[in-house]
Amino acid sequence: MTVAETAFAAIDFESAGLRPGGTEVPVQIGLALMKGAAISAGDFFESFLATDQEITWSAQKVHGITRADLAGAPGLTELWPQIKALLAGRWLVAHGAATEKRFLRAFPFHGFGPWVDTLKLARAVWPDLGSFALGDLVVHCKLEDELRVLHPGFRWHDALSDAAASLVLLRRIIAETGISGQDSSLLLRPNDSVYHRQKKKFDGARGTSRPTNQG
Repeated sequence: MTVAETAFAAIDFESAGLRPGGTEVPVQIGLALMKGAAISAGDFFESFLATDQEITWSAQKVHGITRADLAGAPGLTELWPQIKALLAGRWLVAHGAATEKRFLRAFPFHGFGPWVDTLKLARAVWPDLGSFALGDLVVHCKLEDELRVLHPGFRWHDALSDAAASLVLLRRIIAETGISGQDSSLLLRPNDSVYHRQKKKFDGARGTSRPTNQG
């Protein structure tokens, strides 16, 4: 299966924050879907998630989610049939996937994956950048306007916004390196030499000579 033939689901969680001796729990989930290079806002999914755990001050300062926002929200278990249907048959995408993997472990044997980590891919494609934070990469690649067209309510540290950002970043990486016709397993091996060889070959075919650290 080629990259262009692969269906992707970007996923992001916002959490209640970690208290001493406690377990971190999600309070919001966002999903954005892509097939080939097509991303449709109609396929976006977002929900607050109920929890008995208080949201820490530090977490609230980051994402702005309050206890009032969670009033009447479903739990992650309640949403699982809908989430499972959205993720079925898709490769999962996240920017630094550890948090997302951890929260999905609430559903053992879900069988989803493989995981595409845009953080690792960005480091392979643009190794000379000073920061690989998702926001900095979006600015570097000049993707802000594209994101706001897809999701007019875009704001950082919102689960759907961050999921959409990682998906748009993946689309840019695919276009920048010309790997849409390559085997999709290449996305699971973010070795910088492989991507740089591919970029050089692709740029040569386009008759361009853009530096690899251009957005």
